[in-house]
Amino acid sequence: MAILTWTPSPTPTAVLMAVRASWDTQQRPSYNPNAPRRLKPNPNLKPSPPVTLATRTDPSVFDILKRPTQEVKPVKVDLDDSYLGYERWLPTPPKVEKPRSVFNAATLAYIGDCIYELYARRHFLFPPLSIEEYNDRVTSVVRCEAQDALLQELLNDSFLSNVERDVLRWGKNINSAKTRTKKRAGAAVYNRASSLETLIGYLYLTNVNRLEKLMLKLGFSTGASAEMILKELNAAKPEG
Repeated sequence: MAILTWTPSPTPTAVLMAVRASWDTQQRPSYNPNAPRRLKPNPNLKPSPPVTLATRTDPSVFDILKRPTQEVKPVKVDLDDSYLGYERWLPTPPKVEKPRSVFNAATLAYIGDCIYELYARRHFLFPPLSIEEYNDRVTSVVRCEAQDALLQELLNDSFLSNVERDVLRWGKNINSAKTRTKKRAGAAVYNRASSLETLIGYLYLTNVNRLEKLMLKLGFSTGASAEMILKELNAAKPEG
């Protein structure tokens, strides 16, 4: 801000007079009608009561695998052996007598990851869900934390043979690069999940029937999809 002062020369009849002027040297912003106004605090306004948020509890993988029942009318399904049969719904694996002498553990875990997710997607295919819920359920099951929980439950049983347990130990020692998934879950959980995928890939190449029994033991629906749907439709039929 600048101040200008002017005083006339004194004369016998002159009266002393001073003139002062000032102006703002800073540029002001243009007027904005949409700018928020500064409201004065209201002393009579009572504060709102505190809100207590409920703690979220994520369901376990075992609860997620439980398929909801749905009341629908039973329908007749033609069970054709050529349509998603017991051994035909998966892609035909290459004929390899000794996969461990041909492939490394990382390769078997890679194909096992794909087979595992295919089981998960088929498991939640019926009853029909929205695509968002369908994807959320599948994603919850294919996480390495869920695979580790299923493996721990499997190891507590005498279901696995000595050869299969040896494959698990083989797949647990896979040297993998650091990924966001491995960083999130931890190296121990990630390696155990990889060992389960290795076993699934191994059984896919050697014994598909044993793979079906393994996935059934883990809680996934197996067998022909048409037969599975027919059984669930009949089970949901109201009595009377």
